[in-house]
Amino acid sequence: MNIAMAAVMLLSSAVLLQQARAAVNQDNVMTKMADGTVIVNTTTLAKDVKGYSSATPLNIHIKNNKVVKVEALRNRETPKYFAVVKRQVLVKWEGKTVSKARKMKVDTTTGATLSGNAVVENVHRGLDYYNAHK
Repeated sequence: MNIAMAAVMLLSSAVLLQQARAAVNQDNVMTKMADGTVIVNTTTLAKDVKGYSSATPLNIHIKNNKVVKVEALRNRETPKYFAVVKRQVLVKWEGKTVSKARKMKVDTTTGATLSGNAVVENVHRGLDYYNAHK
């Protein structure tokens, strides 16, 4: 095989891989990692869900149908109060099956209740999306 033919095959493989990823992730909401972890990004799923002063987008990491972690993305919430939400609310879903996590009633009484409630709604929408598209 000559170098030109190898380059064409490599390029074709890259294009096919990119098309396969696009088919799985047409809306950039759900990404499957090499280790099997699925990351659901709620930026567009819950853009209408506001905390105290802004949207509160999340990445929800799911592996083997269990929530590995919930990660807060950039937002404009008050850092001091949102830090409490990160510490006390985001960890509530870790280790739970997707089904159990979706049914949980999470106490958001943290001093940042509006932000906490927005995070809960983001998680619900993200888990619903995951269930509908897994």
